Amino acid sequence: MKLSGRTDIAAPIAHVFASITDFEDWERSAMRRGADVHRTDKLRQPAPGMTWQARFAWRGKERQLRVRLTTLEPARRMALEFDAPSVEGWMAVELVELAARRTRLIMQVEMKPRTLAARLFVQSMKLAKGRVQKRFDARLDAIARDIELRLAGQPKL
Repeated sequence: MKLSGRTDIAAPIAHVFASITDFEDWERSAMRRGADVHRTDKLRQPAPGMTWQARFAWRGKERQLRVRLTTLEPARRMALEFDAPSVEGWMAVELVELAARRTRLIMQVEMKPRTLAARLFVQSMKLAKGRVQKRFDARLDAIARDIELRLAGQPKL
């Protein structure tokens, strides 16, 4: 299943890139939602090859996920691969400078099932594609607003 969306952010491209590559902030955000996340690489600076292990409860079961940063081009794009026992996939984020203080964020996610149960779940998501896309777009808009608030010096929502 593929999802894609885009949103415009009232912030310079360098600020947007710094925000989306603040991996420690993303880790803390996942932990606030109940996930156990930890880095498994030894890299000191953000670079391809960074890896994470995550454990979280979802739909009443403990899930595990491995994430690896595959591409990191400053102020342009970032790509991640993820895999779990039942699914695998990737996520790509691309930034386009529209003006000095305006950036377009384009995100694509693809998920492929590995098990029959995952295949049934993905099929149900495809049947509810409109509702899933709306939630995806709403999350992208929330990320954009958080980045704008951070630029303005206000605390994150």
